[in-house]
Amino acid sequence: MSGKARLNTIKALVICDPLGRLLFCGETRPGSMHDLTQARTAGLVGLLLNAPLGVQILAGAGYQGLGTDTNGAVITPRPKPRKRQTTLPPSVIAAHEAARKRHSSQRIRVEHAIGHLKNWRILGRYHGRRESFDTTMRTIAGLLSDHQHTDRTEHHPERIRALPAAPHLR
Repeated sequence: MSGKARLNTIKALVICDPLGRLLFCGETRPGSMHDLTQARTAGLVGLLLNAPLGVQILAGAGYQGLGTDTNGAVITPRPKPRKRQTTLPPSVIAAHEAARKRHSSQRIRVEHAIGHLKNWRILGRYHGRRESFDTTMRTIAGLLSDHQHTDRTEHHPERIRALPAAPHLR
């Protein structure tokens, strides 16, 4: 028997603000866990039910059904029409695709926040123990969040210049 070895994947629940700044990074879970199950086990439903009115989260298609659990606090794209569904009028299909495109264009900042996490070399090529990955992921998320939320211009109003090169003495 032959086949390709599948690498074990790991996923984390990430929440960011409308500007793409990281707000929350949950525990890492095996990649085989469904997104909806991960959100429920992380306690996101209870958190959103107790959140102030008007808090909304744009989520991917893997979180379909979370909106009803949270009284509309989670907004997911409309599901794609099923293959065996009777043909719909072109105007309905066009409206459906436009709604999905609007949702994805608003949600692109979340994908960028995830991309910023993956830019860290240790997360892109993690070779450590799986048990310590969760700590590593949260540490990087904390560093990234601090970097994104800190206004660095007030600390250094002028651009820092390099020191002049010293002559090399032998």
